[in-house]
Amino acid sequence: MNLMISMATFALAASISPGPVNVVALSSGAQFGLVTSLRHVMGSTVGFVVLLIFTGFGLHEVLHQYPMLTDIIRWAGMAFLVYLAWKLAMDDGRLNVDKPTRRPSFWHGAAMQWLNPKAWLAAVAGMGAFVADGEARLIGLFALVYFVVCFLSVACWAYAGAFLGPYLRSAHRIRVFNRSMAALLAGCAVSLLYV
Repeated sequence: MNLMISMATFALAASISPGPVNVVALSSGAQFGLVTSLRHVMGSTVGFVVLLIFTGFGLHEVLHQYPMLTDIIRWAGMAFLVYLAWKLAMDDGRLNVDKPTRRPSFWHGAAMQWLNPKAWLAAVAGMGAFVADGEARLIGLFALVYFVVCFLSVACWAYAGAFLGPYLRSAHRIRVFNRSMAALLAGCAVSLLYV
């Protein structure tokens, strides 16, 4: 039981803290509401848990042997965050129901985790701390605990966005909100330079 509590505490600290996946969940919740944003939430949760399982079964050893792969992932993640920030910053904030808007998707959420250096660090650190010997039972337990905690954490961000949504009904407020989220994403990208 103590091990599960430790795993859950680690998962909560890594999952609820601000990061690109959570910023996108917040923005998605504000724009599309909680129910629609749950696609992103589920995708990012499943994407992370798959990354965690792969890490537990040896992916971290491959990355350790070939550090260039870690750099490629980091730079790709930074480029992806800058792209997302640019898209948010350029949004005009108009609520045009005729304009097709990209809704959150399961696959986008999952891909974000694989391009998110914070997720890679959490997966490697978590597996190193709790399942260093690669025991399959512990990997499965950690993945299950992380699934629940990660889903609830990212969903909290989407809920916070949905809560803010009614206050963002004017184009001006949406632009301010989107540009604030863009600045946070850009800040996440810049912070990766120091990882």
